[in-house]
Amino acid sequence: MSRQERENMIEFLTQRKDFSTEKLMVMTDAEIEHLYERAYSHHERG
Repeated sequence: MSRQERENMIEFLTQRKDFSTEKLMVMTDAEIEHLYERAYSHHERG
């Protein structure tokens, strides 16, 4: 994942879920991607 993709995912997660930027910054790309996919899927179903 690119740096910009990671930043965008972190921004989305901090706006939609109870995650702090600090906590997300220490997670792996795979962990962030997993959380993002779950949150985005839930957001789309709305």
